[in-house]
Amino acid sequence: MYRRIRELREDNDKTQRDIASYLNMQLTVYQRYERGEREIPLWAAIKLADYYGVTLDYLVGRE
Repeated sequence: MYRRIRELREDNDKTQRDIASYLNMQLTVYQRYERGEREIPLWAAIKLADYYGVTLDYLVGRE
C-alpha cells in the first residue's frame, strides 16, 4: 500500500506535508507510512481512498 499512496500523492502534485495535514497527523508519521515502516490504520486508509477518489482495494493493490 505504501507505494500506492506515494504514487497517488505525486500524481496529484501534493506534498507529504499536505497529506499529513489532511490526515491531522505529524509529518514524520505520514513519512513512515510512505516508506512502509509503519502500518497505515484503517481510518487513514479510508480517508486517503476518499481523498484520491479510489477504492480501498485499489489502495492496497487489489485491482
